[in-house]
Amino acid sequence: MAKNRKRKSKIRFIPQYYDYSLLVAILFLLAFGLVILYSTSAYESRINFGDSSFYFDRQFLYTCIGLASMLLVARFDYHIYLRFAKVAYVVSLILCLLVRFSPLGVTLNGSRRWLGYGNFSFQPAELAKIALIIFIAFLVVQYGSLVKQFEYTFVMLCYTLVLGLAVYWLTDNLSSGLLIIAIGMIMSFISSPNYKWFAIGAGVVLLFIIVYVFFLTTFGEITDTTSFRKIRIIVWRDPISYSDSYGYQTLQGLYAIGSGGLFGKGLGNSIQKNGYIPEAQNDMIFSIVCEELGLFGAICLIFLFGFLIWRLYLIASNAPDLFGSMIAIGIMAHVAVQVIFNIAVVTNVLPNTGVTLPFISYGGTSVIILLAEMGIGLNISSKIRKKKEETEEAL
Repeated sequence: MAKNRKRKSKIRFIPQYYDYSLLVAILFLLAFGLVILYSTSAYESRINFGDSSFYFDRQFLYTCIGLASMLLVARFDYHIYLRFAKVAYVVSLILCLLVRFSPLGVTLNGSRRWLGYGNFSFQPAELAKIALIIFIAFLVVQYGSLVKQFEYTFVMLCYTLVLGLAVYWLTDNLSSGLLIIAIGMIMSFISSPNYKWFAIGAGVVLLFIIVYVFFLTTFGEITDTTSFRKIRIIVWRDPISYSDSYGYQTLQGLYAIGSGGLFGKGLGNSIQKNGYIPEAQNDMIFSIVCEELGLFGAICLIFLFGFLIWRLYLIASNAPDLFGSMIAIGIMAHVAVQVIFNIAVVTNVLPNTGVTLPFISYGGTSVIILLAEMGIGLNISSKIRKKKEETEEAL
């Protein structure tokens, strides 16, 4: 009895360890996103719905669901996703097919990109991103040392292209398709030593894009039959010539950025959000950040994203196994590419592609999936701590 009591007295609760720096960065981004979203959307919410907090209330609900999913996912060992990697990839393809060919497909603002029933809807393209991250990580583990051979890297790129093109063709979502392809290419590039082939392929693609854009913007004309994607490229080179039509949103966003100056007009004092920038709470929210908080606020936000990406990089570098490392790389690539794309579009460095700013722009599916990804990253970080403790005990 005495021995049992002695043993019981040694038993103590060990709290779950996470990368708390990453967690704080996530929470800070979410809080900042909700504040700037309310500031950005209050005018349109009041005009369209008679409630200045309409978008804020919905985003707050999505954020709470996302945080719950993050905390839940963070408690599950990430190795469980090895079992469902193939299923996740196939399911994401099926969901894209349902958008195009089933009555569950929902069309909003002229685009059929959602699946929904009643008041519930979500974008399968967002699920496809995390499905690809898990699936490519699974393939790298399965191939092992064979990934050094070009044909195996080529297979991973083919899977990436299939899913990216499916998202583009079936859900009419070019931006998400490009983002998925970028994530898969980054993961394949990092896992493979065949850098020469990547450099050649990237050079060929870049040359094709440059030639295509040059001829389109030099000789292309906007007519009634011109596709909206070609229009975006033509307008990108000279938005001022289309200031009253296709270039209106881009120019208004640039006016907002320029008028913000160094420290901005102050939170809530944006003029461009008052009906001048269409759907400012979505893709163009970074322009309102610049207008209200100035260059200083924009740099602080970019720095915060950089800090979050750096923490994910450290998790990837110190992950206890290859699978965890590749998942962390995929999550890091997702956030980094999406942030770069959004800011590049808002500043007119790239043509308008409709990419949202992670954790900041309005969107339920996006914030829930991103927070679920952060939960996986937190779980991987907990395994790093556990591995270190086991190593120290062994020594």
